[in-house]
Amino acid sequence: MTAVALPLATACTSDTRPDTGKKASESMPPAPVAAVVAPAKVEVIAKLTGCEVTIRTDAEELREGVCHTADGDYLITTFPQERYKRIWLDSAAVYGGRYLVGNKWVITAPPKLQESLRQKVGGSFEDLNDHSAQS
Repeated sequence: MTAVALPLATACTSDTRPDTGKKASESMPPAPVAAVVAPAKVEVIAKLTGCEVTIRTDAEELREGVCHTADGDYLITTFPQERYKRIWLDSAAVYGGRYLVGNKWVITAPPKLQESLRQKVGGSFEDLNDHSAQS
């Protein structure tokens, strides 16, 4: 079980509500899709987005995987430290564009995929054309 899933599994173990006797699933609306709140591996993010990733870079300062899907292709890059992510984004500013950014990870995707990926993994958008973060 991953570190992200463990707190969810622990918090959601009760099946009945003590005040009504109803099962929790009968009395509560479905939870929204959970976002990745902790740094994750390329493979974990890829699984959340529904792709089988191919690792193309496995270096000390970053790991990068390529996802090919029917909706389009995108890159998932993870970093061992936040400072490496900042260096990477500073370098990517030369190319401009909008990136989906999380804690120690970046997804590079075509605009048509960005919002659906954000709904699956969380994060915020960073527009490197004007160097400001957007939510």
